[in-house]
Amino acid sequence: MSAAILSNPTFSSSFHGRRLLIRGNSKRSTPCRFTFKSPRCAVDTPYEGNISKFPRTSVWDPYKRLGVSTDASEEEVWSARNFLLDQYASHERSAESIEAAFEKLLMTSFKNRKKTKINLKTKLKKKVEESPPWVKNLLSFVEAPPAVIVLRRLFLFAFMACWSVMNSAEAGPAFQVALSLAACIYFLNDKNKSVPRAAVIGFGALVVGWICGSFLVPLIPSFLLQPTWTLELLTSLVAYVFLFLACTFLK
Repeated sequence: MSAAILSNPTFSSSFHGRRLLIRGNSKRSTPCRFTFKSPRCAVDTPYEGNISKFPRTSVWDPYKRLGVSTDASEEEVWSARNFLLDQYASHERSAESIEAAFEKLLMTSFKNRKKTKINLKTKLKKKVEESPPWVKNLLSFVEAPPAVIVLRRLFLFAFMACWSVMNSAEAGPAFQVALSLAACIYFLNDKNKSVPRAAVIGFGALVVGWICGSFLVPLIPSFLLQPTWTLELLTSLVAYVFLFLACTFLK
């Protein structure tokens, strides 16, 4: 039996057949393939990928770039600029484009206001030139001093008026009126370098103011006046106004 097995090496065992089959299939099996994918990082993403950009950067018209009409007011332009900057402040180029359009509109508005002032002065000068001779002669006595001088003299005569009202219960405003007249003559002489001319203009302003006050004060309703405010006091207040106008705006 053993000699027969040794002489015939063919095996009919099912186990060995299966084993051979496994070996045959193992040669035909496809090799396992692995695909390597590199991990993505923040550097791989494009720069400013998540930052919103202003879509009207290349628009030349500043009104269209800010999204306002050509007759928009300055407040509307400011509101549009602040609204757009809140949205696109993180994008430098967008913010610069918005600011450039805003500055251009501001310069345009400034130039228009300047032209309007020049036109008003030109129109006023033209009307003066076309006015009758007596109006020209009357305007030749009037001048416009600097604002500092106007404020200083206004403060002085306002102080005199307040002083007169505070002392109305004790005495009349004669002393305050005399001081105001002296100040008016001093200011006029400082401009004209002529004491007689300054005295004439000062006394004339006092007289005209006193007469006008005598006519205007009785027209004021009595319930608006304090009991201690006399006719003399109220007339002197009107005279202070005329003295202020004379020493400030007359030549």
